[in-house]
Amino acid sequence: MSWIEKLYRTYENCMVHIGDNNDEVPLLPVCHTTQKAHVTIVIDGKSNFCRAYIVPKSESRTIIPATEESAGRTSGTTPHPLCDKLQYVASDYLRFGGDKEACHEMYFVLLEKWFNTDKNHLKLKAIYEYVKKGHVIDDLVKAGILYVTLSDGKSILMNQWRDKDNIPEIFKLLPGGIDNKGKSRPWQADAFIRWSVEISGDPQADVWSDKSLWESWQSYYGNFNPVKGLCYVTGMENTLADQHPAKIRNDGDKAKLISSNDLTGFTFRGRFVSSDEACGVGFEVTQKAHSALRWLIARQGRRDGDQAIVVWAVSGSEVPDLLADTYFLVFGGDQELASEVTGYTAQEVGVAFSKLIAGYSAKLGSTEDIVVMGLDSATPGRMAITFYRELTGSELLKRVQAWHEGCAWLQRFGKGKIFVGAPSPRDIAEAAYGRRLDEKLRKATIERLLPCIVDGASIQRDIVESCVRRASNRNGIESWEWEKALGIACALFRKLHEKEGYSMALDESRKTRDYLYGRLLALADSLEQWALSKAGEDRPTNAARLMYRFADHPYSTWRTIELSLAPYKARLGGQSQKRQALIDKVHSLFDPPEDYTSDKKLSGEFLLGYHCQRAALWKGKPDPNDANTDRDAEGDEEEI
Repeated sequence: MSWIEKLYRTYENCMVHIGDNNDEVPLLPVCHTTQKAHVTIVIDGKSNFCRAYIVPKSESRTIIPATEESAGRTSGTTPHPLCDKLQYVASDYLRFGGDKEACHEMYFVLLEKWFNTDKNHLKLKAIYEYVKKGHVIDDLVKAGILYVTLSDGKSILMNQWRDKDNIPEIFKLLPGGIDNKGKSRPWQADAFIRWSVEISGDPQADVWSDKSLWESWQSYYGNFNPVKGLCYVTGMENTLADQHPAKIRNDGDKAKLISSNDLTGFTFRGRFVSSDEACGVGFEVTQKAHSALRWLIARQGRRDGDQAIVVWAVSGSEVPDLLADTYFLVFGGDQELASEVTGYTAQEVGVAFSKLIAGYSAKLGSTEDIVVMGLDSATPGRMAITFYRELTGSELLKRVQAWHEGCAWLQRFGKGKIFVGAPSPRDIAEAAYGRRLDEKLRKATIERLLPCIVDGASIQRDIVESCVRRASNRNGIESWEWEKALGIACALFRKLHEKEGYSMALDESRKTRDYLYGRLLALADSLEQWALSKAGEDRPTNAARLMYRFADHPYSTWRTIELSLAPYKARLGGQSQKRQALIDKVHSLFDPPEDYTSDKKLSGEFLLGYHCQRAALWKGKPDPNDANTDRDAEGDEEEI
């Protein structure tokens, strides 16, 4: 139960953020949940209807009191105690044509029990007495919020608006339900109602922001569950949770991490008599822990479909994003700042990254508790922890730094995003298997890469090989995408073979067969591209077209490429002499000569030689406004 204990402590350390309006998903008070509200009803302190208004989508997330059952409801008729749908809140629901089960009586009984324990709370009293009057829908119709039509002499709520050019806001907000003819139509009674009570001298009219109302519900419901037992998290006798919260990854998430209320299946039967024997967690502990997890995922987690990965400090201190590339980690995606500061050099980005790590180190401290957690669900109702690590602050920062420095390479991710650093796991997955890869494969690849970052484990060879193969094939792929794949493949190969000490600059002293063949390919590509540019032709070079074949059969393919260079050498005349001299020089570096004549398949090292030789042919900075510029294409002979 280590994970839930860490989340519980995180909640205790971050209570200052409870209900913070600056958070997209707020840290919730105990016994509360969130719902997307559609209508706000404003009443005064004497329970008189004042007005109502449609809630904009951007402001619809509302903190509401909830019971264990209502917070996790997926179907059924369990009411929330204060704010809920019209079929719960309005006693005149059936009178206006309601065809769903009327749940008002259960709602009102729950509200009344709460009110009877705190009659001095003016907002609670005003809402209770207003609901008791029984004309909620009638007031909303008169206020022009809901719309009715006549049927058999009775006013009933409309479920269809025929004028497509003038649709009321309520019909735009509500999800469509299926009517008796099988058609999807918005049903107005599904509108979720929240309250605002205007009382003289009270500046806080909105009940979803009223801390005194939060505390009133917590005080009432905290003593509601009589089941006591040993909490496995705190090790103390406490009120145990019967059900555990859902909505962990988003508002529509019904999957739970802890679920033991299946009395008809085999969740615990055959091993325990009751679910409490399988796992006992305190009510307050599970409420706080799940609220903290929901808040952390929304605040600093990474979501990919059903997969969520989050890293946090138990103290609430800021931590680096493990799934970001170096560019985003250093500059936060601010392209203007990046272009002003980095200059696209390894040294300048390295300095910025070192300052970043130093900043985190000062905030976190060496012994700070850090948790990395990955979540995923195979079914709509069950969720699993797919990855879990506990580290200290110094361990995390050391491994993050090792990953970004070990994987550092020149990355070209498109216009305006050129940097020296490590790619993100998501980009690695796309480089290995294509942009249109299956969602399950992408999630599995990201999960496999997590130990490489968090634990310092060796990167998986099959992922590296997949990246190398895709980067070797320039045919049928856009220029920017191939440039991106090339940079990622070089970064991963360098990381896999860290002991080799590969440099990002051209190493003219390296005489390995694969590295030299990569240099030859870059020189041939450059020479032909230069000649094509002089003639105003825009087409792939022979070296580019044959790159994939070259990786598998370098010697035989190189003969084809070298012979095809003859007309381009003639076109350039004496200008090509220095480039030809470089090709001859690289030829002479093969030792023994059998390395040159061998047709053995090349490893990913040839991409490093290719990339470094290409960069060496252009000594100036790449143009930051053109990520697709071929830096060798128009280089003057004097620059070589």
